[in-house]
Amino acid sequence: MKKDIDVFLKYLADQKGCSENTLSAYNNDLNQLASFVQTKNPTSESPAWSQLDTRLLIDYMEDLRNKKYAPATVARKVATAKSFVSCMVELGRLKANPTENLASPRVTKPLPTPLSVADVHALLAAPITDESPESLRDQAMLQLLYASGMRVSQLVSLNLVDLDWLESTVRCSSRAAGSRCIPVPPPVMEKVKDYVDNGRSQIDRNGQEAVFLNQRGDRLTRQGFWLILKGYAEKAGLGARVTPHTLRHSFAVHKLDGGADLHDVQQLLGHTHILSTKVYQQVRTPV
Repeated sequence: MKKDIDVFLKYLADQKGCSENTLSAYNNDLNQLASFVQTKNPTSESPAWSQLDTRLLIDYMEDLRNKKYAPATVARKVATAKSFVSCMVELGRLKANPTENLASPRVTKPLPTPLSVADVHALLAAPITDESPESLRDQAMLQLLYASGMRVSQLVSLNLVDLDWLESTVRCSSRAAGSRCIPVPPPVMEKVKDYVDNGRSQIDRNGQEAVFLNQRGDRLTRQGFWLILKGYAEKAGLGARVTPHTLRHSFAVHKLDGGADLHDVQQLLGHTHILSTKVYQQVRTPV
């Protein structure tokens, strides 16, 4: 069973370009499913995916609910099982697809939670303490994130060649929308340039191409950014209200509240489908 999981993960990596985090989530979900199949067939010396049928999958979903998994988590694990089984059928390792008539759990996504304009200003002001490389970096990161609406993963993936000082744009990439240039207000680009010229040069010890570096001179990771953001959220008195997506959500809602065209915001966010952007029309900026 593990061999089949490894084949599927390799397929996702090679053909779909899935990230390490995505592959790790798939691996965990499928190993959990394999363990469930094994517990349902304790007398079998070598349990196989051929023992998986619709009834067993329904029992698996019920087991997940009994273990108090959140509906969104159950839905994800079921989606993982469906993708895996479909792949096994395509590869000829399974003759039939027992997931074809399996209904996926319905999940109601909560609406995005933006910050008020005043709270955004408080968060952006939190790193302004001195002219240290870290302070300049953090000011640039938070201001650029809010001014562009890009994802944190895109922010930490930026390279120096992605910054166009003359046009005041930043080029970022995503699997869904490809590469796109995002206009950035000149004062924010000036803040980024201040960091690059006067802060980054003191951190870069390895000739890195990345824009945002950690104290060791390596590319800052998403996890590293999250720890930095949490610290400033606490300092600004916002605490758990701030997540890595908060500034992106706030950017979108504030743009629409300010009269921006929905399709323009869609382009800025890099959404493939307009429905993803329309969600923000249901949200209003907190007072």
